[in-house]
Amino acid sequence: MDPIFKTVGVVGTGAMGQGIAQIAAQAGSVVKLYDLQAEAVAKADKNIQQQWDRLLEKNRFTTGQVTQFKANLQSAGQLSELSDCDLVIEAIVERLDIKKSFFAELEQLVRPTAVLVTNTSSLSVTAIASALKRPDQFAGYHFFNPVPLMKVVEVIAGLKTNAAVCTALSDYAKQMGHKAVVAQDTPGFIVNHAGRGYGTEALRIVSEGIADFATIDRILKDQAGFKLGPFELMDLTALDVSHPVMESIYQQYYEEPRYRPSVITAQRLAGGVLGKKVGDGFYKYVNGTAQVPAEPPVPEVHKMPPVWVSTRAVRRAELLQLLKDLGAKIETGASPSAQALSIVAPLGFDVTTVAIVERLDPARTIGIDFLIDDKLTKRRVLATNPATRVDMREAAHALFARDGKAVSMIRDSGGFVTQRVVANIVNIACDICQQGICSPQDLESAVTLGLGYPMGPLAMGDLYGPTEILEVLFNVQTVYGDPRYRPSPWLRRRGAIGLSLTHVEQ
Repeated sequence: MDPIFKTVGVVGTGAMGQGIAQIAAQAGSVVKLYDLQAEAVAKADKNIQQQWDRLLEKNRFTTGQVTQFKANLQSAGQLSELSDCDLVIEAIVERLDIKKSFFAELEQLVRPTAVLVTNTSSLSVTAIASALKRPDQFAGYHFFNPVPLMKVVEVIAGLKTNAAVCTALSDYAKQMGHKAVVAQDTPGFIVNHAGRGYGTEALRIVSEGIADFATIDRILKDQAGFKLGPFELMDLTALDVSHPVMESIYQQYYEEPRYRPSVITAQRLAGGVLGKKVGDGFYKYVNGTAQVPAEPPVPEVHKMPPVWVSTRAVRRAELLQLLKDLGAKIETGASPSAQALSIVAPLGFDVTTVAIVERLDPARTIGIDFLIDDKLTKRRVLATNPATRVDMREAAHALFARDGKAVSMIRDSGGFVTQRVVANIVNIACDICQQGICSPQDLESAVTLGLGYPMGPLAMGDLYGPTEILEVLFNVQTVYGDPRYRPSPWLRRRGAIGLSLTHVEQ
């Protein structure tokens, strides 16, 4: 199949530009590499050719294919050498003034039919195009690093972009082996916008002294199935990349509370504690390996108190069965005895509030996160309140670890860790749908491919229950009085009537 764009220019020869050039050449296009620094072009050309040699050794391609790929790759010494390109993809520094100036110059050199695109991750496509005479031929084409492995690209239309341009770019993405998702020109587009619910909420939880970095990472991986914890992920992407994105989206949305950045990352960025690439981030790195602190040991408890479970606990029947399986002595009275360990399982509310409302002795009250079916998790999360006695905390830890499942003990928090992070992920995704930034289907594809979540955020909300997610948000908002937890209308309406979050109104 002939490529939709036969001759493609790639401007900027960093990791992103190299990846784009590689897959464009593999799609059959003649690719012209250009950079202001000639030595950067030569280095990029060599790196791409070596990558093809490695793929040949792994039998990913044949000798004939690699020979053709290499023939498709050319170096351009001057910007004017891109004049015959059908498509030019810009992957230079993330500054609006520089991008606008570059495209104004480029537009004068190429044919009127040439399509010009920016690989920007957070800048307005419309703003970049404002300096052009032919903004209808301009769009956003946002790839993810490493490009050959991250099989998604966001296609973003500016206010004046011709719809046929986006169609051609989407079809070309498919020829390159990628999934195209179409987004409106809004801050963060799809992936960086949807990703605000993960890291920013985890940072908020740390700032409240609820748990440390490693504990939060373990909880979100073992309870909700994320491949990387938020602090592992920020160490991988590096704070000089991720923190400016947080600030950019927050500012472009006129300080929308949902996207509020954290002083934690601002301070660490200022101090050069950027992540894995410098050997020091949320974790220390030795030879590229994170030095993760050991988990606290399970306490030895020789005399276990009886256990009473709140009548208002979520999944109460399942919790009682779990306690029975763990060999607990369960009290069934209307209230706990003076010796009993009281277990509460709230959605959104903190353990302190529940103890007061239910007239329980806070010193003997422990919370457990039961939003997700215990059978689906690899870890249980318990929460103390400020008055919880040490003996009761240790008894709860030992009891829930009896079957060998990992247990994390955190300080009191409205919504626990998983509840708050998952609820924010789902809520922001619902807001993206409410704004019509993209289709629910493209949202799910973009997040799973671009962020590596275990499932799309809408599917996540449906699995754990829109009504339950809604309850978490309402109650966390009550506890904190923070507008960042206000539910999106998309979630509120569907959750109120038990409708799937992926349902689109007819």
